[in-house]
Amino acid sequence: MTDTTPLPAAVEDDRFGDILVELTGDHGEKLVVSGERIPRVVLTRAPGVAADDHIAIGTRDPRHLTLTVDGREATIKPGKGKLRRHSYRVDVRCAGTSYRLVPDSIPSSRLLRDGKRVGDFSSGGDGRVLAEWREGAEPEPLDAAIAYALAAAFGTGGQPMWMMLVETVSEFLP
Repeated sequence: MTDTTPLPAAVEDDRFGDILVELTGDHGEKLVVSGERIPRVVLTRAPGVAADDHIAIGTRDPRHLTLTVDGREATIKPGKGKLRRHSYRVDVRCAGTSYRLVPDSIPSSRLLRDGKRVGDFSSGGDGRVLAEWREGAEPEPLDAAIAYALAAAFGTGGQPMWMMLVETVSEFLP
């Protein structure tokens, strides 16, 4: 990630108003999500950790990530991001609530709060996050803040394993 990344990105959420996603540092050391109607979320990569250019925050290693929500520490555990789509999930524990952002199609991921689907998100890695809240889910400001931060920091969606295998095999064919 270079300093030419098109962030900050302002997003207008139908339920939570204007949300600002900012990635700071030459290699995305800190991601901040803020808005008038949501808590402030800060996701920081530890200093000196090499950045992976395919991940906005630069790493999926939880040992090198710190997540705070309105100044209170939360636990973050990204999956390793290997062959299976599910391995790109990101788990967060905050204020007694469990969150999981997990890919469910090529472009999008779903947000689960304590195992129940709250919304669907897509982000192309430019800081802009599109949210579609599930009818009847009654999302809360904390849900939005966490979802926007995770989608912006780690991206959304993922190819199914069979598609990745076909691409891998095709690379070795003449």
